Amino acid sequence: MLLVRARVGLGDLLCSGPAVRALRARLPGARIAILTYPEVHPVLERLHPEGIERLALPGWPGIPERPVEGAALPGFLASVRAERFDLALQAYGANPAASGLTEAVGARRTGGFFVPGSLPAAPDLGTHLPYPQHVHEVRRHLRLVEHLGAPAAGEALTVPIGPADEAEAAALGVAPPYALLHPGATSPSRRWPLERFATVGDALAARGFTVALSGVPGEEAATATVAGAMRAPAVDLCGRTGLGGYAALLRDAALLVANDTGSAHLAAAVGTPSVTLFLSGDPVRWSYDAPRHAVARTQVECNPCPHLTCPIDHRCADRLTVARVLERAEVALAAGRCAGG
Repeated sequence: MLLVRARVGLGDLLCSGPAVRALRARLPGARIAILTYPEVHPVLERLHPEGIERLALPGWPGIPERPVEGAALPGFLASVRAERFDLALQAYGANPAASGLTEAVGARRTGGFFVPGSLPAAPDLGTHLPYPQHVHEVRRHLRLVEHLGAPAAGEALTVPIGPADEAEAAALGVAPPYALLHPGATSPSRRWPLERFATVGDALAARGFTVALSGVPGEEAATATVAGAMRAPAVDLCGRTGLGGYAALLRDAALLVANDTGSAHLAAAVGTPSVTLFLSGDPVRWSYDAPRHAVARTQVECNPCPHLTCPIDHRCADRLTVARVLERAEVALAAGRCAGG
């Protein structure tokens, strides 16, 4: 079985984890592979230690996550078609181009998500499922595998943490109790103003927390700006851990305050109280159990929205106040932590 999952976001990959586990439990001896970009293969190797293979995708026309390596496409198609998978599943989402890729890999049968009316021929409804738009990302993938006969075995997100990860986190020397702020996000429409993160950081420091800033490589300017704007000292950890070390660091934090990005999903996986700032994003699709994983959001005329960069005045960010975020932080802290999200 081949899962076409051409996603690069940590949240996307975490959210499909319960469905992959359900497939493996239903088909313990079957070959299961995930087709996605090579840079996320190490993440999948960590998230799926239960024998899930990974095939490299050089991009595909109409799938926006990465540019298409056009010269590599003929060799890629010949290679994946030679595998002769019994079933290829479109596990990307509501994108007809992903359905085209799923058909192109040459499996004996195809299935997965589809947008009604977008396919050139009527789909086999025994293996295809109309994309369920208005449910949580975890549940929509579980619906797909349940449709195929693999019952759900729980919705919890998981990320393995080993001794090397523990050592990496400990080497950072962040003194507990500490709170993490994650001011970055892939798209500008999901980024709350940095000066407001700084004000939140000062409030958490006044409450007795050591404040640390996290981010992925490329977000150094954002974390440095927040640290520079704070009156209290902050530890800037941007780019200083791998996924496992960050997961261990986050697991032992008292609180995470983050934009709607991968760190918020990781907090759900490790059970750390969190506040996720939803601006353009949709909490119906991406939030977790309240009150431990609190949502900070203000309803405006246009959110949630699909824009990566706000085409107007970014009112969803401007109208979300520091006071509201701190109120939600108190709710999450009062709820406490648990063993998993």
